Amino acid sequence: MFAAAIFDMDGLLIDSERPIMAAWIEAARTLDIELSQSHYLQVVGLATAESELILGTLLGGPGAYRHAIDHVRKLLKLQRADGLPLFPIKPGAAEFLAALRQRGTRCAVASSSTSGQIQACLGSLDVLHHFEAFAGGDEVARAKPDPALYLLAAERLGVDPAQCVAFEDSENGAKAALAAGLSVVVVPDLKHPPASIIERAFHVLDSLHEAVAHVPRWFPGQAIRT
Repeated sequence: MFAAAIFDMDGLLIDSERPIMAAWIEAARTLDIELSQSHYLQVVGLATAESELILGTLLGGPGAYRHAIDHVRKLLKLQRADGLPLFPIKPGAAEFLAALRQRGTRCAVASSSTSGQIQACLGSLDVLHHFEAFAGGDEVARAKPDPALYLLAAERLGVDPAQCVAFEDSENGAKAALAAGLSVVVVPDLKHPPASIIERAFHVLDSLHEAVAHVPRWFPGQAIRT
């Protein structure tokens, strides 16, 4: 059915959204501001510039934002001290990627994170070798929901976007994949996409654990190069 799989990273392959949210909530407290989870969820899935604007408003302005982001970076660096990966892999992700590799399915990453962040995060979790191509947010002019990241990932795989399926957790990510002509499997994380996205999805999963059972039907053979 599909020739290739293209994955988002944050919130889909790695459990990054929770520790980042916790760091922002703690950073806000240093400013005597209670940043609620519902407030923070406004920025999940948004481009960096949009996130900065919203968080800056919630925290009281550019100066407060700069203080908070410095604190967030310090908190996240401290979490590396135990020798474990900063962001753990999401449940089922390693098993699903291994099943796709055994099937001969070609895989790529299309993430708003930078190319360097993609390589570092997935390398630290020992799953980088499952991917043939990468498209990072620093390589395109427009972030998701623009289709540029998915089009670039499909181009680097050499596979027609119509033969690819995207795995996404966010509304903007799903919109980007659909606009690029891919089918989309939605695996919600912190923020559940709206009904308008769920209705257009090829499938909805609770976790990537569930995806393993679908591999024989969804990925029947080798990808077709363009």
